[in-house]
Amino acid sequence: FFVVLVVLILFSCAFSIHANTLSSTESLTISRNLTIVSPGKIFELGFFKPSTRPRWYLGIWYKKIPERTYVWVANRDTPLSNSVGTLKISDGNLVILDHSNIPIWSTNTKGDVRSPIVAELLDTGNLVIRYFNNNSQVFLWQSFDFPTDTLLPEMKLGWDRKTGLNRFLRSYKSSNDPTSGSFSYKLETGVYSEFFMLAKNSPVYRTGPWNGIQFIGMPEMRKSDYVIYNFTENNEEVSFTFLMTSQNTYSRLKLSDKGEFERFTWIPTSSQWSLSWSSPKDQCDVYDLCGPYSYCDINTSPICHCIQGFEPKFPEWKLIDAAGGCVRRTPLNCGKDRFLPLKQMKLPDTKTVIVDRKIGMKECKKRCLT
Repeated sequence: FFVVLVVLILFSCAFSIHANTLSSTESLTISRNLTIVSPGKIFELGFFKPSTRPRWYLGIWYKKIPERTYVWVANRDTPLSNSVGTLKISDGNLVILDHSNIPIWSTNTKGDVRSPIVAELLDTGNLVIRYFNNNSQVFLWQSFDFPTDTLLPEMKLGWDRKTGLNRFLRSYKSSNDPTSGSFSYKLETGVYSEFFMLAKNSPVYRTGPWNGIQFIGMPEMRKSDYVIYNFTENNEEVSFTFLMTSQNTYSRLKLSDKGEFERFTWIPTSSQWSLSWSSPKDQCDVYDLCGPYSYCDINTSPICHCIQGFEPKFPEWKLIDAAGGCVRRTPLNCGKDRFLPLKQMKLPDTKTVIVDRKIGMKECKKRCLT
């Protein structure tokens, strides 16, 4: 009995865990329950079925965390309809084949197919394709370039100006359905770049521009001892990423199916994810809630107010719909009107602003009044 038990245990382990790479002669199938595990056993890649519906996906999740948490899904919009599916390398691409051996997802990799390639799962959670004999950081394809709803440390959101690739988050359709949902989180580039949350392509929230430490509309994104935020803008890229100061701390940013951008950190002592912060944080964070020439104060009722010198465009502005905003009480008089400082405000939408970094406040005022 003991010998049989040992054989069964060894047999089970051999078919439930795989190395961190997949070569052109190997494959993963749903029926054999094979997975790829990163070298440090931090992340695992394999097929999964998130609900009772007959839909199977290829995804990446945390290996050591008991609460199954998916951070990337390959075929989110093309699920397998039954438990027959295969992941393999074919013609230089990583592909998922259905029960009829028809590709339902592919990396569409471009490279020299005559050279042997390998797929590898890194400890960052990045699934990459590289040439077999090249262990450098030059990848033919990487999952980090095609996020799902989650941003991991070292992962980038934003634009690669060399290739034109825009990396952005797209929410799940529901909590257990990874199909592309209604919400997206994208970087809008301009004089001052900032992130926008969109609901079916309509803006519902924006972060405000980066001030060197954080996005000004996200005070919750403050500097901490365990996380470092970084925003890069140069000729090659405009991107946002974050790093953890301790490799033993698991933290992630997620766009929920409810339209919330959230930071979660894993707490080992309680074996659960802790919500560090979420945005939008209140009603005043809603995009263009009060309309032009107005401001929002969550501590008052109603929350929308006209700035000094302006009045509601419509009489019912404060009571029913504030979207009409405010208008001037009197026509603009450049000779008598003055600038009014507004403190503790998120800067207005900067997509149409003009910036001249060579001039100061005095010259800026002069040009505005000209």
